[in-house]
Amino acid sequence: MFDSLSHKIDTAIQNLKGKGRITEINVASTVKEIRRALVDADVNYKVAKQVTDEIKVEALGRKVLKSVEPGQLLVKIVHEKLTELMGGEEVQINLTGNPAVVLMSGLQGSGKTTFSGKLANFIKAEHNKQVLLVACDVYRPAAIDQLKVVGGQIGIEVFAEPENKNPVKIAQNAIKHAKENNHKVVIVDTAGRLAVDEEMMDEIENIKNAIQPSETLFVVDSMTGQDAVNTAKAFNDRIDFDGVVLTKLDGDTRGGAALSIKAVVDKPIKFIGKGEKMDALDVFNPDGMAGRILDMGDVKKFVDDMYKKADMEEMERLERKMRKNQFDYEDFLSQLQQIKSMGNLKDLMGMLPGMNKVLRDVDIDDNSFKPIEAIIYSMTPYERKNPIALKDGSRRKRIANGSGTSIQQVNNLIKQFEDMRKMMKKVNKMSKKGGGKRGFNPFG
Repeated sequence: MFDSLSHKIDTAIQNLKGKGRITEINVASTVKEIRRALVDADVNYKVAKQVTDEIKVEALGRKVLKSVEPGQLLVKIVHEKLTELMGGEEVQINLTGNPAVVLMSGLQGSGKTTFSGKLANFIKAEHNKQVLLVACDVYRPAAIDQLKVVGGQIGIEVFAEPENKNPVKIAQNAIKHAKENNHKVVIVDTAGRLAVDEEMMDEIENIKNAIQPSETLFVVDSMTGQDAVNTAKAFNDRIDFDGVVLTKLDGDTRGGAALSIKAVVDKPIKFIGKGEKMDALDVFNPDGMAGRILDMGDVKKFVDDMYKKADMEEMERLERKMRKNQFDYEDFLSQLQQIKSMGNLKDLMGMLPGMNKVLRDVDIDDNSFKPIEAIIYSMTPYERKNPIALKDGSRRKRIANGSGTSIQQVNNLIKQFEDMRKMMKKVNKMSKKGGGKRGFNPFG
């Protein structure tokens, strides 16, 4: 996500590294490169110019503290301005009403149907509300079947009337059904077109007027760049939506839509979608996104995800074993499973400061752990519980053969494991000397 933009902004700011102070000349040069990076990322030129002009004014107007280098100051200013550009703060979905009605809008292929399922799953999990999905796309072949498949994956009822070709009536009948069956939230999936046209706009406007939704969301494919922004403006001018959903942010996107859309339509980005899995949805956080663009990480989201998805009892058990220096390969395997349960590994690591630069050209996915898991599974229960037994070369050879890996891979894992145990031991000693309890760290 935004790899190219992150790299170019980082390169631009490097120009100020080592400079004794900020001057109009060196700031002008750096800001020019940042503007070029934004435009290359498909950010609207007027938006890019405005935000970089503000960065320049802010940089020249601030006094540089002796403890803060010019490059560090500029990173802080760019972070602030990018955060403001993308809306400043999270904006929550409005679920008032009985039932609350969420109307989905957008072009065909933007990911409305998949996102409708993700949103239903999110509301069910996070708000503990019973949700009804409504199939109002009466044109696209198999649209109803697609929504039913999505609903089936997450255990959400889908309301459909295949014989009814009036989407307004279908939506109204669905709301009546929701009231009768205690559904607290209704999500209406509507038809799209390959391009904005009058007929589509009339239809979505008629549906909105008829059902008076508490929330209208515009779903757009972020990979379409400035087209996404132009389409958002066309929809907003007609139906006055409440928020934007950016889908496919895990693709090869330049990021311009995320950075431009709030400035152009003055409506907040509320959610981002990444991947096809039903839990691949995030509430959009401008501060966190700006941090990730600048390789400052998004530690808040990392911690939130950890506490949502990890087995905290198991994490605490592992920490107790680490403190006693009893951490073994069974524990190491459990820790790997915990990390994998938190989601896409590269995305997860990208939330940590400095990792975007490290991971830029590295392919990391769940398969990255398979050789490690294979090696540990090829150990006997005794070997997993007693790492010292692996000093025996014949055991290592047997493990390599059993796991389909090389002796070198087995040796590397054993060395990394022993290095990790040594580090844990040092941290525990330091903690005892300090007399305080070490903060809980799921990664040791």
